Amino acid sequence: MTLDFKSLDFRDRNVVVTGGTGALGRAVVGALLEAGARCHVSYMVETEAQSFPFRDRATLHAVGDLADEATVTKLYDAVPGLWASIHLAGGFAMAGIADTGKAALMAQVDANFASCFLCCRAAVTAIRNTGSGGRVVNVAARPGLEWRSGAGMVAYAASKAAVAAMTVALAEEVARDGILVNAVAPSIMDTPANRRAMPDADHAAWPKVEEVAATILFLASPANAVTRGGVVPVYGKV
Repeated sequence: MTLDFKSLDFRDRNVVVTGGTGALGRAVVGALLEAGARCHVSYMVETEAQSFPFRDRATLHAVGDLADEATVTKLYDAVPGLWASIHLAGGFAMAGIADTGKAALMAQVDANFASCFLCCRAAVTAIRNTGSGGRVVNVAARPGLEWRSGAGMVAYAASKAAVAAMTVALAEEVARDGILVNAVAPSIMDTPANRRAMPDADHAAWPKVEEVAATILFLASPANAVTRGGVVPVYGKV
């Protein structure tokens, strides 16, 4: 599948992509670069950074814990004139409630909600400083919208539901600053890791990372002039 991202003009615009060295992140960063963006990509896994195909075209930032306020502040202080911030970093744990103690619960809250909250906070501050408006895009998940589908992964579903609620509330809070905040909510995406984990699933029905990236790119682009407070399902055919 070939998607034309050049019509979404990011020329000379600085964009942060957290978790940008993963499967979805690579699709997003590749599309942003095609559209002319200056990409600032945070990562935690060194092997992903070493194999990142855009090392010579994007600025990589090694980070520790994005649920740590000082770490997030340092990341955003290193980015000049921020236009958009796209928050892909997160974590998944499949476990029923009987097997999920407080430590495991808080790990999901930190990985998915607290990290997103702190990055949103830093991004809003940085974009406000430009006086030119900008865009924020978060990543929720299907169980964060369709709660019954979160059975067996209740901590994950709750943390992603918090991302969705925050997105809508924040969109109202910063609209007058010209900052449009939205989120996407993917179902299971077609990645090598997911195929290995579910070899008998109907992979053709899963949304492709390039397709999810296309939705993210529009929401983060100047072409999106009016959409805010959306949590967009990107479910594919299932």
